[in-house]
Amino acid sequence: MTAAEDRNDAPAYPVGLRLTGRRVVVLGGGQVAQRRLPPLVAAGADVVLVSPSATPSVDAMAAAGEIRWERRRYRPGDLADAWYALIATTDPEANAAASAEAEERRVWCVRSDDAEAATAWTPATGRTEGVTVAVLTGRDPRRSAAVRDAIVEGLRDGSLAAPQHRGRTPGVALVGGGPGDPDLITVRGRRLLAEADVVIADRLGPRDLLDELPPHVEVIDAAKIPYGRAMAQEAINAALIEHAKAGKAVVRLKGGDPYVFGRGMEEAEALAEAGIPCTVVPGISSSISVPAAAGIPVTHRGVAHEFTVVSGHVAPEDPRSLVDWAALARLRGTLVLLMAVERIAPIAAALVAHGRGADTPVAVIQEGTTAAQRRVDATLATVAERVAAEGVRPPAVIVIGEVVAVGERVTSGNQ
Repeated sequence: MTAAEDRNDAPAYPVGLRLTGRRVVVLGGGQVAQRRLPPLVAAGADVVLVSPSATPSVDAMAAAGEIRWERRRYRPGDLADAWYALIATTDPEANAAASAEAEERRVWCVRSDDAEAATAWTPATGRTEGVTVAVLTGRDPRRSAAVRDAIVEGLRDGSLAAPQHRGRTPGVALVGGGPGDPDLITVRGRRLLAEADVVIADRLGPRDLLDELPPHVEVIDAAKIPYGRAMAQEAINAALIEHAKAGKAVVRLKGGDPYVFGRGMEEAEALAEAGIPCTVVPGISSSISVPAAAGIPVTHRGVAHEFTVVSGHVAPEDPRSLVDWAALARLRGTLVLLMAVERIAPIAAALVAHGRGADTPVAVIQEGTTAAQRRVDATLATVAERVAAEGVRPPAVIVIGEVVAVGERVTSGNQ
């Protein structure tokens, strides 16, 4: 076996190059350069592109001053003083000559046309939250990309737990968990869950995700059951502050979005008063996601140009109500009611009394996006009776408007 064969069979030695301010030469301005240039620029390299032509994206990088472009073919001596070279022209002779120059000058060199002739390989690279993942699987770039994608996706969605222990600032993250389906939490929310020391969770949050937490994570049930037992908000605030001051990374896992009828701002204000760092992670609100899961668009061309989300936790005649039900009744668009199951009779009556048609379609979606989801259809005139007859219980989202009929057409057409 020759020395060259020994080099080709040996595994690559992985290393991270610190290229800030260092000369990097790229030969060729085609698709390969278009993919490889942005990471080099992001690394702070002094990039010199040598190519008679370039793609529009590469041209734009040169116009923006991110790279220097010498509009010509390769010439011997172009790799002088370079720390790293990427050879990606369509001229095999130029590629071979440049590769030989790189070898002579001891410049690490990547070749897009002949990996075996290169002195360096570009790994499949991904980045998330300050972590760079680089994967090499020898001569199988597709496998490298697949492994890279699996690792990055796992880090992003929290299924691959890699908590950061150095430099992590204790504090609280108010995380919107979405409407119930654990797959509908945001990537950032899931990652923060994976890094938590303490999780204070609502019943309406994605409970299945709690089973994935490591054993050392303390889970506190806030027990915010609609119309049932509830931890006082002051007690929740106190628990958040107590654990954060103890140096813990705390996640307050809430259903939907923290700021859509979720009392998230009350918690954020309490944390601010206590000097506790707070991160708010938006969540997918049940007001739009649950109707969508039931086949109902909250807006539709020619049917509804607006939708209004309303809390129904107090009845229209209740002096605590802040809702102008008369104004809502005059709207032509969609009404989405949250926390309104127990008050749907007086709400429907108020809407009809103020002018909304009694035959307006209504859909009630219980446990939306979960395996227990069910939909009950009615009108404003019949919804209270239907809810009682079907035994609908919270949590449920109530949609009022002609979009319900649009959803019925789509649902029936897919059966």
